[in-house]
Amino acid sequence: MILFPAIDIRNGKCVRLIQGDYGKEAVYGDPLEMAKKWATTGAQFLHIVDLDGALIGTSQNLEIIEAIVQVVDIPVQVGGGIRSLEQIERLLAIGVKRVILGSAALGNEELLTEALKRYSESIAVSIDAKNGFVATDGWTKTSTETAVSFAKKLEEKGLQTIIYTDIAKDGMLAGPNFAELDVMNNATKMNVIASGGVSTTQDLAKLEQLQMYGAIIGKALYTGQLDLQLALKEVSPC
Repeated sequence: MILFPAIDIRNGKCVRLIQGDYGKEAVYGDPLEMAKKWATTGAQFLHIVDLDGALIGTSQNLEIIEAIVQVVDIPVQVGGGIRSLEQIERLLAIGVKRVILGSAALGNEELLTEALKRYSESIAVSIDAKNGFVATDGWTKTSTETAVSFAKKLEEKGLQTIIYTDIAKDGMLAGPNFAELDVMNNATKMNVIASGGVSTTQDLAKLEQLQMYGAIIGKALYTGQLDLQLALKEVSPC
């Protein structure tokens, strides 16, 4: 199972939000320095979210993301406000390994279809759920589409990787929603990356038992509740 340290960028800073609430923010310094730290510690992959982009609807922190890609020697996946083919191509051009679509995948079928046609292995879709329904626009809106039905549609289109986040768990350090993750993982054959609530090595062991492809770790790393070196020792390398 791959562990993805999360770097959320807002106003040029590395931050963490509670349940996606832009009014509940903790600042943890420079995103570039955090990227170096996690890469040096042994991370296999970095997960970056442009929070400004997610809220506004277009990428806002490309310079910082490009600097991160250039300074670390591990792959980087990026999401947040990516809603055009041009933005996807720009991120891939600066060296991003995987581009994550969110709201765009739900509301723009043409974009998703073309992105998968051109860059299948380099595209992931983030399914953020609230009470089992897909949340959009930086978690500020909830659609009428269930997360599982949406995932199945994505798989039919040829998508290979999804990131599944239970908003109620994100930033709460209370453990992931294992039941929903298990349902999602068994509903499709796609690679499922668990996100939200991961805070202990026991959480990671359970996710590996459920055969998750990966797990994103956020707040627990920044508060010191979970040590990345110890966490990496708890999972089988991919």
